[in-house]
Amino acid sequence: MLQAALKAGTAERRSVFEVFTRRLPEGRRYGVVAGTGRVLDAVENFRFDEDQLGFLREQRIVDEETLAWLADYRFTGDIWGYPEGEVYFPGSPILRVEGSFAECVLLETVILSILNHDSAIAAAASRMASAAGERPLIEMGARRTHELAAVAAARAAYVGGFATTSDLAAGFRYGIPTVGTSAHAFTLLHDHERDAFRAQVDTLGPGTTLLVDTYDVAEAVRTAVEVAGPELGAVRIDSGDLLLVAHRVRQQLDELGATGARIVVTSDLDEYAIASLAAAPVDAYGVGTQLVTGSGHPTASMVYKLVARAETADPEAPLVPVAKKSSGGKASVGGRKWAARRLDAHGVAEAEVVGTGPVPARLADRQLLVRLVEDGRVVVREPLDVPRERHIAARANLPLSATQLSRGEPVLPTEYVHERPGS
Repeated sequence: MLQAALKAGTAERRSVFEVFTRRLPEGRRYGVVAGTGRVLDAVENFRFDEDQLGFLREQRIVDEETLAWLADYRFTGDIWGYPEGEVYFPGSPILRVEGSFAECVLLETVILSILNHDSAIAAAASRMASAAGERPLIEMGARRTHELAAVAAARAAYVGGFATTSDLAAGFRYGIPTVGTSAHAFTLLHDHERDAFRAQVDTLGPGTTLLVDTYDVAEAVRTAVEVAGPELGAVRIDSGDLLLVAHRVRQQLDELGATGARIVVTSDLDEYAIASLAAAPVDAYGVGTQLVTGSGHPTASMVYKLVARAETADPEAPLVPVAKKSSGGKASVGGRKWAARRLDAHGVAEAEVVGTGPVPARLADRQLLVRLVEDGRVVVREPLDVPRERHIAARANLPLSATQLSRGEPVLPTEYVHERPGS
C-alpha cells in the first residue's frame, strides 16, 4: 500500500484512522482499554534499521524509492485516545491516529497487536477482580503463554485489577508488585515434606507461603504449622475441591493456633470459579491460564480503519469522511469522531455517545478522548497505578449489571449523533 501510494502521489494526503470494535466478545458487558502505554512506546520507537531494510531489498518486497522513505520514517502526526484503564463499548473510537496516509498506515499492525492482546487480558482481569471482591488476585500465567506476551499480560492484568504478579520480568519492567510460592518440584526434591518446609522457612522466614497439596493436605498443614509456628504466613492449595478443602484447612489452621495464616488457592481458576468461592475462607487467588488467554476471548476484535482523508496533499486541504460500505456486518461509520459518556440523574453512566462535527454543549465536559501524541511527540506518560485506579473508578461508574457474570448485552448502548454548527 505504501509503495503504491507513493507512486500515485497520495501517500502524503492527511488522513485519520480510528481503532474500534464492532462488537464486544459474546456475553461481555464492557471492554477495558489496556496497552496504551505500550502503544506509545512502540510508536515513539518505530524505525527501520539497516538489517530490516536489507531484508526488504533482498526479498524485493518494495522498491528503492520506498526503501529510502522507510529509512527516514518517523511518526510526526497526532494521536488521541481513551485513557488507559477506561472502559469502552462497540463503536467507541478507542484510538485516533492522524497524519499522512503513509505514516499512519504503517502503524496498523503494531497498534492492533498491542491493543487487541492487552485489552482482552484486562477485560478478563476486570471480571475476575469483580468476582473476587476485596480479595487480592495474583497473576500467575507466564508459563501459559508466549514469553514476551507473558510480560504484557501481567501489565494488562494489573490495569484490570490484579494486585500482584509472579513474573519478575514484569515487576522489573513495569514496577508491578511481585509475589510467588514454591512449586511441587521443590517438595518432591526433598526426602520428606518437612525437610522442604524447613528449608523454605529457614531461608524466607515463617511469613512465607507453603504449598500443602503435594501429598496429604491435612498432614501438610499440621507439618507447616509445626515448622513455621503460629506465625506461618500462608498456605497454598492447588488441587481438589477448593471450596471443601479451604473450609477444612481454615478450621485446621485455627485449631493449631495459626489464626493469622492466609489461604491462597490456585488451579485453573476463572471468574466463575472465583465467584463460586465467595463463601469460602479464601484470602487470595492465583490465576494463570484463563487470565492470559482472555478467559475464552483472547482478542478484543479491534480494527484500524481509515475514516477521513484529504483530497490533496495540501496540509490545509479539508478532510472528507470515508467508510467501508460492504455488507456482511463490516460496514463502518465515516468521519473524525469524538466520544462522550452521558450520565443519568444519579450520576451513573447511561450511554456511550459517539459523533462527528461539533460536540454538543451538554456533553462538552464528558468527552473521553485525550491527546496522547502531538506532532510525533508523546505528551502523556503515566505510572501504571494511574490507569489501574482509573479503571476501578470507570467500572464503578457503570450500572450495577456491568459486574454480572451472566451473559448479556453491553451495559451501555452506543448512540451516534451528528450535530451541525449551532444546533
